[in-house]
Amino acid sequence: MKFSERLKAGVILDNPVFMQTIGLCPALATTTSFANAIGMGVAATVVLICSNVVISALRKFIPEKVRIACFISIIATFVTLIQMLLNAYVPALAASLGLFLPLIVVNCIILGRAEAYASKNKVLPSALDGVVMGLGFTFALVLMGFFRELLGGGTVFAGLSDLLPFLAGILPSKGFAIPFLNSNPMTMMILPAGGFLMMGFIFAVIQKVMAGKEDK
Repeated sequence: MKFSERLKAGVILDNPVFMQTIGLCPALATTTSFANAIGMGVAATVVLICSNVVISALRKFIPEKVRIACFISIIATFVTLIQMLLNAYVPALAASLGLFLPLIVVNCIILGRAEAYASKNKVLPSALDGVVMGLGFTFALVLMGFFRELLGGGTVFAGLSDLLPFLAGILPSKGFAIPFLNSNPMTMMILPAGGFLMMGFIFAVIQKVMAGKEDK
């Protein structure tokens, strides 16, 4: 399968959050802002790629009976490294993500790809699988984070310049305020219930689009 086809499958057709409905916990909990969504998505993607590569490279040496424990140990190692790096260089993001950062260890997407793909395929295809599935996960989080921040806070890209310092001269720290929404924010959208509402709305749109294609 070509990279473009795999990318389309990972991001759209076989999106882990919207199509497979896995990894919902971080998708609901960490998407209160665009910056948080990007941070969690990138962190999970890096862990997914690195763990896929190592698990694939060691797949012939990992005993079958303890494979899950070995997978979790490998994933936990990379999660710890990512957490230490974020604490050192982006402490605000690490604090904002809180408990959900170390919980990447038991993210269903990462464990699922380790068991279903990396443990059965060579290193390069496993790394590619990590890239496309990670991008799909990040896309889902970013989409939810953008609209939840927009509707719930009346801003876009708030805190993004703190996450990406090279944007400090371009983006204000508090992001861009959207006049009407900023003065009348739907605060519920950045609360837990808002995550469920936004995900339900996106699911409804996806089903509508898919039903339309089937009719054609």
